[in-house]
Amino acid sequence: MSRRLLTLAPIAAAVLMATPAWGADHQHNHSGHDHDHHDHSSHDHAPEHADNGHNAQDFSLDISLTVEGIYHNRFSGEEHTPAGFGHGGHDDHGHDDHGHEGHAHALEDGFNLGHSEVVLQGRSHYLDGTAVVSLSEDDITLEEAYLSTRQLPANLTLKAGKFLSDVGYMNSRHPHAWDFIERPLVNQHILGEHGLLDTGVQLSWAPAANMQVGTELFQGEGEGFSQFSEGGFEAREDGPRVSTLFAKFQPDLGADQTLNLGASAGYNRQFVRVDDHGHHAHTAEGDNWFAGLDARYLRDGGQPGLKGDWQLGGEYFYTERDLREHVQHDDHFHARDAHTEQQDGAYLETTYGIAPSWQLGLRTEALGMSNRVMGTHPTTIVSEDVSWRHSGQLTWHLRSDMFLRAQVTQEDYADEEESWVGMLQFNATFGNHAGHNH
Repeated sequence: MSRRLLTLAPIAAAVLMATPAWGADHQHNHSGHDHDHHDHSSHDHAPEHADNGHNAQDFSLDISLTVEGIYHNRFSGEEHTPAGFGHGGHDDHGHDDHGHEGHAHALEDGFNLGHSEVVLQGRSHYLDGTAVVSLSEDDITLEEAYLSTRQLPANLTLKAGKFLSDVGYMNSRHPHAWDFIERPLVNQHILGEHGLLDTGVQLSWAPAANMQVGTELFQGEGEGFSQFSEGGFEAREDGPRVSTLFAKFQPDLGADQTLNLGASAGYNRQFVRVDDHGHHAHTAEGDNWFAGLDARYLRDGGQPGLKGDWQLGGEYFYTERDLREHVQHDDHFHARDAHTEQQDGAYLETTYGIAPSWQLGLRTEALGMSNRVMGTHPTTIVSEDVSWRHSGQLTWHLRSDMFLRAQVTQEDYADEEESWVGMLQFNATFGNHAGHNH
């Protein structure tokens, strides 16, 4: 009961916020709205203070709280993992070694707490500091904690700590900044359940106001792309083990239009996956890389609020893994053949403002157009079919930092029955940084 009460709390807050007593603070002001509303890197977070002799104006600390609740109902079919993406304790159809279906972060039917977080952001004359604390029903996790410079020469910026990589468009954005309830399949299954998130450093350079290039070095202790399963033949090497490159460009299309273009790539020098079958285990060990492209077009409708605003965007990622198989029997490993796995995926999504506070969205996703993975017994490369997912959403923005979203999703995964899911999401952010893209 207490768990459901926690989930219902944000819904009750929504009702309170929507009452006439809040009317004076409920007005949407989108006249200066940046339609790439997930990117606020240029936003000035530091308030102006009078100089008290101790440079107080050079320091600020802001705190924000995001609370989310999700109602989930799978009203047709069952939950599965896309074909070819169930390695690591699951076979290719999303079942564990005992035949049970599983998904590490799947929503349960009924009420779910969703993704709630506390963000602390500090700023001084030389450094910005950010800490993101993730709140769940079971634990409290330090999701991100990093510093970034503000005064390096030649438009250079250095970031260090634990943070989400800036590869692609969606990876660096936390759930409250998404236009759909779920992370795109290609980001989830190629980069990781939480995106490419790791401890390391980033150096970026802005040669012009509309261009940024950067590189990152990570320890390589994440999931998905940087997976290292214990129990394999290889010992873990010293880090950093993961490196990335990214470039972002925004051509000048005028005041009412924005086009964001991006390219990225990453390399992991030690990938280890273990498929445990009880009396023996298969390991796939080697290195892997990915390359991706992203594009997003935004048009300001020139009307009050969101009305007439249009957005169209998508991403594509391709990955290869060069792996050698080892089979373990009685603590002894036997080397077998080397194999190359190839997988990719993409999504295309669009949103349109049908009224000042209302927005419609559609998204289609394809995972595994290239889908060649290792199968065992016998070990060989298996070609799997494409999995599809299609979603439609209707979002009511009660305030600029609060929304209620209804979404219907069709899952059409290869070799599985079609499944339909309905979801209702409430998300509210409180604090000075309600618009941050974290």
